[in-house]
Amino acid sequence: MRHAISVLLENEVGALTRMTSMFSSRGYNIDSLNVAPTDDPGVSRVTLVVSGSDAAIAQLNTQLAKLVDVVNIHDMTLGEHFERELAIVKVKLATGGLARVLTLAKAHKADILDDAQQSCTLQLTGTVPEIDAFVAEVREIGEISALARSGSVAVSKGEVTLSTYDRHHQLSG
Repeated sequence: MRHAISVLLENEVGALTRMTSMFSSRGYNIDSLNVAPTDDPGVSRVTLVVSGSDAAIAQLNTQLAKLVDVVNIHDMTLGEHFERELAIVKVKLATGGLARVLTLAKAHKADILDDAQQSCTLQLTGTVPEIDAFVAEVREIGEISALARSGSVAVSKGEVTLSTYDRHHQLSG
């Protein structure tokens, strides 16, 4: 099963390396990794996506929570959450391709960053399946010359935030 895990991590040298090394040392590949600052300059928010059985990921989360640099952790896939990704796609176009790509962009509500006749750059925010579908459709129109994806970011639905999660739920493992 695919798990989107959000972690509040102290903004210290080596903290991210220690966290990601724990996954690789246990034989798990990180499918997606996103790190960004929070409103606290001493803490970063890490969102990672990893695949594995629920029990195995629960054990990894328990071990992750024991790392000294980890302030808090929440497996977003255990509850209702919003998960999105940003993609920027540059596509090389053949004659007549620009009209097709503009129609596609409108259908997917993508932003057009550059709309030259031979090359077009688009930006789309959506769920991972929406981004995958969009990229597949772009490939049918032209040759993708650049593709940059942010990786997943996620936030719980409702009042629970990552910083209050441990007050509402116990980590299991």
